[in-house]
Amino acid sequence: MNALTKTIKTVLAAGALAAASFGAAPAAAEELDTIKEKGVMRIAMSGAYPPFNFVNEQNEVVGFDPAIGEEIAKRMGVEVEIVTTAWDGIIGGLLANKYDAIVGSMSITDERKEVVDFVGPYYRMSRGIFVKEGSDVSDMAALAGRKIGVTLGETHEQWAREQAGWTIRTYKGLPELLLELDNGRIDAIVTDDIPVLLAVRNNGNKIAQLDTSGLAGVADQAGIAIRKGNPELAAAMQAALDAMQDDGTYVKIAEEWVGGDIR
Repeated sequence: MNALTKTIKTVLAAGALAAASFGAAPAAAEELDTIKEKGVMRIAMSGAYPPFNFVNEQNEVVGFDPAIGEEIAKRMGVEVEIVTTAWDGIIGGLLANKYDAIVGSMSITDERKEVVDFVGPYYRMSRGIFVKEGSDVSDMAALAGRKIGVTLGETHEQWAREQAGWTIRTYKGLPELLLELDNGRIDAIVTDDIPVLLAVRNNGNKIAQLDTSGLAGVADQAGIAIRKGNPELAAAMQAALDAMQDDGTYVKIAEEWVGGDIR
């Protein structure tokens, strides 16, 4: 059983326990009507993954993911409420009915599709391995015996744990990873490439990317997770996403937050 499979099984158990503990009802046969009746769709993300989702100086959750979620909700005729939560428990919170969807840069994987349904994908991503500028680590072979930082619960954590000789350290999100790398407490980080490359461009982070061109399966796709058994909700969200991609709204959002089209 690999790390992500263990996480999924733990999430299922935690979700069931949380539902019982908080008195949450099981997912209804169709939740679209309930959301429209309330007039609000609750979406979850970590709030620790700039520029995709993060908390600004005004204590507002902003970024590409909130903007996409807000636009989808608007096109469905409802308001949006953003919930921030730890990434490693975010699927459990969805299963426990704490929110209606996860719009938080979640990679679509077969294991996750066993417990949730996905709308999208709504952007593409690639795995990157980054070291501090001037590091003596020049390629992946040199990572043996080194301390590698990952975000707890991400697919990159599972992948990193499968690499021989790596010592894995887990963190809450990208800002913590970048800080630990800068302070020299870890030797490299494994995460999606776009946010790190933007940090280098916009903030001047002294970071170098290792060549991973020889790796298979480094490309990934982000989707919006919802509870299973809600085809009408999935269709309504997908229609809103398709429409905003067709009319140029998606590209405007992407240009604002990440500098270009990332479909």
